[in-house]
Amino acid sequence: MKIGVITLMVLGLGAAAAPALADRTDVLYQYKSWQVEGVTFDDGTFACLAEVSDPGESFSIWTFPDKSIRLQFYSQDWDFGESGNADLEVEIDHRSPWSMTNASLTQNSVLFDLPDQKESVNFIVEVARGSTLHLRSSDGTPVKDYSLAGSSASINYLIDCGTAISGSKNPFN
Repeated sequence: MKIGVITLMVLGLGAAAAPALADRTDVLYQYKSWQVEGVTFDDGTFACLAEVSDPGESFSIWTFPDKSIRLQFYSQDWDFGESGNADLEVEIDHRSPWSMTNASLTQNSVLFDLPDQKESVNFIVEVARGSTLHLRSSDGTPVKDYSLAGSSASINYLIDCGTAISGSKNPFN
């Protein structure tokens, strides 16, 4: 069972001054457990979403017209309440871990905005080449693992979608 995309969007975009609900999602690509979507919100704003999901959990990458990138980790097993923060790390396969300092914890989601364009690109390339993403606490304690099988083509579609939305006009209308 796939996590409700609208639920994830509400949680994933809450801190980005985004609207509360998606008006429309367009599936751009689907392979294995990955899906790439163009998302149009009820206020006319839009974003791209690449998501790998298993029952009750998902890892999502959001891209926005300003080229910012947000990571979202979701699990129905978590309940962080309305807000909190934590320092976490992400390791893809056995490469060096990435620090997620001051990640936002909201309800069932961990949210983290990638800090700069160059690092964002490096992270996305690592996801596309990886097979498993390990979410851990800052001391290395395992939290969740996410399969990246099928991520390479999905990331290519996400990049194409991100390029299409980098202008001011919604390409999904």
